[in-house]
Amino acid sequence: MIAIVDYGVGNLFSLKSSFKEIGYDAVVTADPQVILSADKVILPGVGAFGDASDKLFSSGLAEVVLKVAENGTPLMGICLGMQLLFDKGFEYGEHKGLGLIKGEVKSISEVIPSNLKIPHMGWNSLKFTAKSEIFKYLSDGDFVYFVHSFYGANCPFVTATADYGYPLTASVQNKNVYGCQFHPEKSGETGLKILRAFCELGE
Repeated sequence: MIAIVDYGVGNLFSLKSSFKEIGYDAVVTADPQVILSADKVILPGVGAFGDASDKLFSSGLAEVVLKVAENGTPLMGICLGMQLLFDKGFEYGEHKGLGLIKGEVKSISEVIPSNLKIPHMGWNSLKFTAKSEIFKYLSDGDFVYFVHSFYGANCPFVTATADYGYPLTASVQNKNVYGCQFHPEKSGETGLKILRAFCELGE
């Protein structure tokens, strides 16, 4: 069973539908016991880092997610959910992250050419920089869908980048903790292949 963590922000039901499409049961839940007993856990997220971080920590679900990682259960953060895995984020101030992925979340305006639009939105190709099991069905150059204005910086765990005038962090992995800056649930067949590979971890 896949648990999609419901802490008040995220594309919860489109994610659930994507898992159903590939034949896996997923539940949207804020119940710590359900999350801790799941085979795989998804941390979704849309919106601002600070608001999401506050909700995650104030709800007590940050501790649950940290326990999931500690237990060795495969955990995937998606979009803002990936950013929350980092040490901290600098969106409208400095905010605490989960510290599962080393690095900080910074504005893409600091690194991309000034003529490019913010947010980075639309389809972009992946360039793999390290081996990751969740990409076993993909090829270098496959396209996925992005919507973001911030990116993971100073990170030693990058597994793929997307070029937007600068090689922006597209995915990360630290042991059983995975993150995708893009939206697999909005990335067509390529996204479903990523979710399927994630579901197959440990099988």
